[in-house]
Amino acid sequence: MMNWAQLLHAGRNGAEPKDQKGIRREPYIIDADRISFSAPFRRLANKTQVHPLHDHDHIHHRLIHSVETASVGRSLGMGVGQWLEDEEHIAPGGRHDIAGMIQAACLAHDIGNPPFGHSGENAIGAWFAAQFKTGSPLFTDVANHLKPEFIDFEGNAQGFRIISRLEMYRNDGGMRLSHGVLGAFTKYPVTADVQTAEKSSGNPYCGLKKFGVFHSEADHFHKVANTLGLISEGTDENRWYRRHPLVFLVEAADDICYNIVDLEDAFTSGDLSYDDVKDLLTPLSHFATDRSADNTRAEHIAHLRALAIGGGVAACVEAFKIHYTAIMSGTFTSGLVEESDKAAEFAAIKKLANTQLFTAPRKTKLEVSGRATIHNVLNGILPVFTDLQAKGWDLDQLGDYETQLARAVELDLRDITDSYSALHAMADYTSGMTDRYAVKISRMLTGI
Repeated sequence: MMNWAQLLHAGRNGAEPKDQKGIRREPYIIDADRISFSAPFRRLANKTQVHPLHDHDHIHHRLIHSVETASVGRSLGMGVGQWLEDEEHIAPGGRHDIAGMIQAACLAHDIGNPPFGHSGENAIGAWFAAQFKTGSPLFTDVANHLKPEFIDFEGNAQGFRIISRLEMYRNDGGMRLSHGVLGAFTKYPVTADVQTAEKSSGNPYCGLKKFGVFHSEADHFHKVANTLGLISEGTDENRWYRRHPLVFLVEAADDICYNIVDLEDAFTSGDLSYDDVKDLLTPLSHFATDRSADNTRAEHIAHLRALAIGGGVAACVEAFKIHYTAIMSGTFTSGLVEESDKAAEFAAIKKLANTQLFTAPRKTKLEVSGRATIHNVLNGILPVFTDLQAKGWDLDQLGDYETQLARAVELDLRDITDSYSALHAMADYTSGMTDRYAVKISRMLTGI
């Protein structure tokens, strides 16, 4: 069984932050501040949630989604934390630590997502998969067990790379977030090669559905996991971990927000009717509410959305209580939404979204365009990296055109010492783009 004393460990790798003028901030508040003021978080304001490059100001983007998820996560944490206090599993006041850690992890949960949403992940992965088949030395020099990191490019792993390596204290702990927040953030505590092997063996554990850590950050995550007392599985060469219990609450906050808010966006964008959205949101609430005579349809949908989120939070808090023993022993392998008493209502939302919302013509066309945009960017910057390899990774020997190209698109060529680090630099650059910036760079590189 995992224990909360370790799971809520507030230490961090690197120097402890120094507050000015005697003002003391809790570690999770410092973590949330570091995330909120970071450039990767700010760029989420121009990254797709569901509807790419939409011109309607009320449609959600990744930054607003992250802020709303953090709000819901805080509510889930307070609900579960109060119960843990009442049951004497944590010390009095510990609910604030739990709520704060979940809130910080939720703020960062999408920080590694590329432009154009999940279709952007697929586009990056497809490009790398094609390149590995070309026989180019830049790609053949990458060890086979590392190739899935690129072929199955994963925003969760990119997010961990950003917060633990790239941002703030580069190569020295990154944002240096507290261990508890890093644990709550890591939805898939496994590297790509181990995840592939475990999945092929039929292991059904939910934390192995995808991978969440690149090999470049694996040692750092192992230290975090050991500090937190996460349950480890496998051998030293094939190590993976059971999820931190707070991951299930971060995941539930995300599930609640994107399912419910996507419906509101679909009504706003005209992709779903008022009646469809109303009929799906109403059962999630504990309260029946009809549209008032002086309310617009949009106002009524917004009211239903708020009530539905409240119903989802209450249901997931109860699900956490019911499955507490399995969660703490690492054997719970589902989601709180799926195991809650609102599971059927959320399933109905997902079914309609899959059949009508995610296949909407505008969304489909822009995803196709987004794939081409990402491929244009990667094709355009490729000469810099092939020339850098040919010059023995010596930046001073980079050709005139390649130097000009790197300057024009502001490529970060630090820390590149081999093909593996070069491919990650390419992925860092492309996945860090906003939707509109990707389009801009694509046009420049293709001469349009």
